[in-house]
Amino acid sequence: MIVTWPRLLVPAHLSQIMRNQKNPLTVLQIFKEAKYKFPNYGHNGPVFATIIGILGNAGRICEMREVIDWMKEDSCDCKDSVFVNAIKTYVRAGLLDEAVSLFKSIPQFNCVNRTESFNTLLQILVNESKLIAAHRLFLESSYGWEVKFRIRSLNLLMDALCQRGCSDLALQVFLEMNYQGCHINKETYWILMKGLCEDRRLNEAAHLFYSMFWRISQKGSGKDIVVYRTLLYALCDNWQVEKAAEILGKILRKGPKAPKQCFHHLDLSQCSIGEDIEGTKLLINEALIRGGIPSLLVIVLWLLIFTMKVRLVRLTKFSFKCKKQDLGQQT
Repeated sequence: MIVTWPRLLVPAHLSQIMRNQKNPLTVLQIFKEAKYKFPNYGHNGPVFATIIGILGNAGRICEMREVIDWMKEDSCDCKDSVFVNAIKTYVRAGLLDEAVSLFKSIPQFNCVNRTESFNTLLQILVNESKLIAAHRLFLESSYGWEVKFRIRSLNLLMDALCQRGCSDLALQVFLEMNYQGCHINKETYWILMKGLCEDRRLNEAAHLFYSMFWRISQKGSGKDIVVYRTLLYALCDNWQVEKAAEILGKILRKGPKAPKQCFHHLDLSQCSIGEDIEGTKLLINEALIRGGIPSLLVIVLWLLIFTMKVRLVRLTKFSFKCKKQDLGQQT
């Protein structure tokens, strides 16, 4: 190993030297020799981040753990991203307990913010279906000043509950967020709306829509449209077209914000009376995207006629079935 050392070593130069090496063990040796060759030199956070990243990517777990211990002893200012990389390395190696232990030891380091490492570990626990451990981690670590922006971690928990068919529990988390004064974002509404619709909790989904409508969407937005469409499609799939028409009317009157809003009438020539549910969805989607406010009456009337047509078909089938049973009894 031949290394050209400068007359005066600075952390940025050492990081560059280490990045130029191909062998991670060579990098570790250079890292150790630096302090012996330059007694007045001291490693800083970026240098530790560089070598931890190199060792982690190479799968040198023991060496990485050793360097992390040195970083704690040096008490140098380090960023949260260092622990994010180390946690991911432990998880890739199947050492989830090591990852949890490292996160819990972060207060022993000179790291004032651990938001990203908290969210990273929480996401990993959720992905591994360790919901009890994720819940415990959230209770223990989410309320300190070191962890900011709790909304992301709450969204992770809600998404995990919804994916497991527990949208009722996710709704309780959402209500608790309201009580705690959290700043609920559009992603929160979309996660919960999707979960409620998949579980066919359409009444709760409608209530969520109205709470969202007055709270964050005075004029609508692109992400809002995704939430609206999720609810409207679910209503159509469950043959609640009248309710979908009512909600669509309120959305269009408020004005969904689409790029270069178009106020032309929607082309209904391809949508005949008695169109299937998929045709209704296409019409709703076009209305949401184009913001076809002048054609609102046409849309609502079309949906109502479609609903009546569906009911007429059902009634005809029921009447035919009854007549068939009567004929069978007479014979």
